Amino acid sequence: MAPFDFSADKYVSPNSPVSWFARCFPSLVFFTSFLGVVYSAATLAKRGKYDGQAWARSSWDVFRALERAGVRFEISGIQNLVQLQSPCVLIGNHMSTMETVVLPGIVRPNRDVTFVVKTSLLSVPVFKHVIRSRDPIVVGRTDPRMDLKSMIEGGIQRLENGVSVIIFPQGERTPVFDPKEFNSIGVKLAVRAKVPVLPVALKTDAWGIGKIVSDFGRIDPTRTVRISFGKPLDVQGRGAEEQKAIVEFIGEKLKSWQDPDKLANT
Repeated sequence: MAPFDFSADKYVSPNSPVSWFARCFPSLVFFTSFLGVVYSAATLAKRGKYDGQAWARSSWDVFRALERAGVRFEISGIQNLVQLQSPCVLIGNHMSTMETVVLPGIVRPNRDVTFVVKTSLLSVPVFKHVIRSRDPIVVGRTDPRMDLKSMIEGGIQRLENGVSVIIFPQGERTPVFDPKEFNSIGVKLAVRAKVPVLPVALKTDAWGIGKIVSDFGRIDPTRTVRISFGKPLDVQGRGAEEQKAIVEFIGEKLKSWQDPDKLANT
């Protein structure tokens, strides 16, 4: 069952009770569930039985596990995604591991989708089976020219087959949004494929970046997760104006979300 009603334009986590154990040990509670979800997904993937619907269900399970650990979500602009009538390039900032596991549960019920991923993810134990089953666009991050070629060619192929593409132009996860590090590859792909772009602003630092294993950072329920889908943009010309609009949308959202609870109490 989906985590929320897609006929609405906004979702806010309910004020459900959180167990004493989860309040004291949110990371332990979450990652215990998360590893179970990944293992089950990988088992299905190895058997060739992990399709798009199964991927969405796994994502929903992670979503619910985060809420059980005390993490709250605020998601807006859902109808901008739901009402779009064509495949698109979803372009967002990259703050944590969370968006890679939560976005499929939001996007996939509305349209087929895949990610642009690093080659290194295809060798991660267990998780690699899940990644490979989703037919991602793979880049090496060592040769920018080859990466650009892979993203454009692979992206066009998937978009022509009705599969939308999620791209994080920053490349590396970072809690700070720097427009200078936000390249225009997503817009370039949309231009070539003749599809719209859909901006996605993400505040997902409730899932920290781990010091030893980056994917296993601290879960901090005091940080509300905020996701906002902007209005789809039809790219004109080389897409300079659309790139500017995407950067401004993400930057303005992140600024408006900056410690709102603290600001309210000052």
